[in-house]
Amino acid sequence: MRIKFISISIFILLQSYVALSQDVLTLSLMDARTYALDHNKNMINSGYAITKAQQALREAIANGLPQLEASADYTNSLGAKISIRFQEGMPAAEIDIKPQSNFYLNLNQLIFSGNYIVGIQLAKLSKELTAIGHQKTELEVISAVSDAYYAVLLTDALVAILQKNVENLQDLYQKSEPMLRVGVMEQTDLDQLFVQLNALQNTKSSAERQAELAKNLLRLQLGASIETELVLSDELTQLMEDASVESILLDEFKLSTNVDFRLMQQQEVLSKKMIDMKRANALPTLVAFYRYTYKLIKPDFDMSPPNMLGLQLQIPLFSSGMRHAQTQQAVIDLKTTENQKALLEDQLRMSEKQLRFNLVNAIETYETQLTNIEVSRRVYQNLKLKYQQGMLSGMELINADNNYLRAESDYINSMMQVLNARLQLEKLYGTIL
Repeated sequence: MRIKFISISIFILLQSYVALSQDVLTLSLMDARTYALDHNKNMINSGYAITKAQQALREAIANGLPQLEASADYTNSLGAKISIRFQEGMPAAEIDIKPQSNFYLNLNQLIFSGNYIVGIQLAKLSKELTAIGHQKTELEVISAVSDAYYAVLLTDALVAILQKNVENLQDLYQKSEPMLRVGVMEQTDLDQLFVQLNALQNTKSSAERQAELAKNLLRLQLGASIETELVLSDELTQLMEDASVESILLDEFKLSTNVDFRLMQQQEVLSKKMIDMKRANALPTLVAFYRYTYKLIKPDFDMSPPNMLGLQLQIPLFSSGMRHAQTQQAVIDLKTTENQKALLEDQLRMSEKQLRFNLVNAIETYETQLTNIEVSRRVYQNLKLKYQQGMLSGMELINADNNYLRAESDYINSMMQVLNARLQLEKLYGTIL
């Protein structure tokens, strides 16, 4: 008995420890966006890409700065000798080849290279391109987090509606049983109500599972662990009030604010610079060098100087048309990018019109559902009173209940459609940040 008590105590303590160690995040929509920008895995990788681009620029600059190298060697001829005959008929003189060892210090400095100049420009442009890509990742993460946040609010709202409806039907069922005993209600009506109650409870259970799946998706987008408990402080109605959804329809679409168009513009600049890079292959390269040699093991006969300074000039003369072909390929790549840019501009303008259309439709649907929900609620309450008085059949009440549930769901979905439509338009405009 004592062992059993100890086991139960340990289990309770472990459960308490798990509960205390579990993280709890209470987040508004803005809090969720901020949290995701710091913890989302895609955002972290995008930050790494920016750091890598910075290091690539440093590498490109360092290629033209002084390069200092040290080296050493050792040679042994394994007893070989040099044979020298100074006059015909006389015996040859032999000189032993002694082991040699040298230490070298080489200093190189690039003086001129067209590829070096253009390479730095390309590295800077690539860094700017990475920064724009980082902004695109921010937009996508914020959009995904917002979608997941809305989905959690939607499923929670549907669960709350279903729970309230289950409670109402349970209360109605309990009140209907005495009416059956006094003959005011038929058994068929009560059975239909019982079936409807069971079906509604199953629907609620399914909705609860969907709510947990929605939270798991939000955890993934946030970059939070699966054990993290999420508490959302915003509600759909509050977001609808704060969103001022109609105001964005007054804004004018500017291509310069769209992140995809900015990426394409940067790609166009890169394509132009690649033409300069190919043309720079025909320019000469001039390098200065200094070499210091120290004899670790000195030979008997040594004519090599310890210090040497020089210039090395490399001039491309003839490549059988290879450089010209490379330049023409870069020109074709630029023309392709220009066509893609023009196509993207057309697509963005069409998308903007479609998203505006979607938002206007969503707002109109929401206003209609806002009226329908009030009417459906009054109709259901009136039919419920008639049912309790025995003036309405169970099937008619079930139909009214289904209509009311459908109106509630349509109302919640209409809010979601408005928020999502506004979110997509903000993402296109680049104003979601």
